Amino acid sequence: MLLTLVIVYLLITIVIGLWAARRVKNTADFAIAGRHLPMFMIVTTTFATWFGSETVMGIPATFIKDGLGGVVEDPFGAGFCLILVGLFFSARLYKMSLLTISDYYRERYGRLVEIICSLIILLSYLGWVAAQVTALGLVFNVLSEGAISAPMGMLIGTASILAYTLFGGMWSVAVTDFIQMIILVCGLLILAVFAGQQAGGAAQVIAYAQQKDLFSFWPPMQTKEILFFIGAAITMMLGSIPQQDVFQRVMSAKDEKAATRGPVIGGICYILFAFVPMFLVTSALIIMPETTEQLLSTGRKVDSQMILPTLVRTQMPFVMQVLFFGALLSAIKSTASATLLAPSVTFVENIWRQFFPRQSDQEELRTMRITVLVFSVLVCTYAILSKDKPIYEMVSGAYQVTLVGAIVPLTAGLYWRRATTQGAVLSIVLGLATWLLFNLTSLGEDWPAQLMGFLGGIAGMLLGTLGPQVLADRRAPHHALPGL
Repeated sequence: MLLTLVIVYLLITIVIGLWAARRVKNTADFAIAGRHLPMFMIVTTTFATWFGSETVMGIPATFIKDGLGGVVEDPFGAGFCLILVGLFFSARLYKMSLLTISDYYRERYGRLVEIICSLIILLSYLGWVAAQVTALGLVFNVLSEGAISAPMGMLIGTASILAYTLFGGMWSVAVTDFIQMIILVCGLLILAVFAGQQAGGAAQVIAYAQQKDLFSFWPPMQTKEILFFIGAAITMMLGSIPQQDVFQRVMSAKDEKAATRGPVIGGICYILFAFVPMFLVTSALIIMPETTEQLLSTGRKVDSQMILPTLVRTQMPFVMQVLFFGALLSAIKSTASATLLAPSVTFVENIWRQFFPRQSDQEELRTMRITVLVFSVLVCTYAILSKDKPIYEMVSGAYQVTLVGAIVPLTAGLYWRRATTQGAVLSIVLGLATWLLFNLTSLGEDWPAQLMGFLGGIAGMLLGTLGPQVLADRRAPHHALPGL
């Protein structure tokens, strides 16, 4: 019965998404909803996009093992990313006539930087979308009590998202996000109240978390620990800024006010509401201590991710199970649909058009839809091959490449007039090279690779921009001062 209700829910979201797809007439409608979304939809779609499988399953699993300090990357870094976008990036980017974030790199630095940054952004989406597909496979496997294998569940889940994203683009994503966010918020809040009562009350749950030192946030005052803490914090806080899904929500707004305030409100809501799954998993430690101990004893994060689904399936009545899996599917589908659309639009607009510049708008729209389909197949395949990798790590790893290769050129281009193309190219090269060096050698054991790569990107921008100017000044002829 539960699996049947879930399938019915999937069919309803497909119908709603296809209904919204009627608004799509051109590429602007498909990519940025024709810039018609009001502020409340910008808030819901930014919140819903961020609140994915890692928030419901990955964050709680990490929280009960490492405390609040272990989840500094997400939700804290991820939430502050949206706040920073709204405060410092939205207004400047919204005033420009751009379809993708990579269009900005072309306008500011030229074609070479546009293509390189587009490839970096595309690569970063692979792990993030795969995490959502992995979670979908897990949901179907749990609901069917093993009758549906995890890989088959991934295929079913991907097909359900693809059904409306393929036709409706941003319009379908925004409308379904709005509905799914309502289900998500209501479902998890009701579950939190019910689980809290089972655990002896909210005060008992909070006291238990304090006893287990789960509220410990700051790292030990040692250089290595502090550096790794900073590296984790900035991975999503800064690495998520130069992403097409964030940019799409900014550019989809109907006015500058919605574009700037929407992400800020969405980011604050995300940070606050991410505590609900953490509360639920702490309640599970009290309600079913033996089961949670067994799942944690393996030392595998993929097993600790099963604590919440196990709590719901074994300790809660049928209605609560419907609410939980409805909320979980809402979280996964809202994130997955956005992250399937964003890289597909970037590929067509910033790479495909380099080879086929004379396509009509309708031809380009058709190409975007084909790309969504192809990318979905690639992501689903990658997810099946990576099914044993923890969701939290899949998401956090996805943003390191944009942190070291794309955020510095974007920020410098917006706020430093002297930034040059040479600076942008050297920033990307040094950022990626430094990141790979620390990732592939023992240096990464003592120094966080993403932080070193980010600093390398800053150094590259400064050297590439100021270096040629300093050399030019030195080579310029020196004229004697009058009267000497």
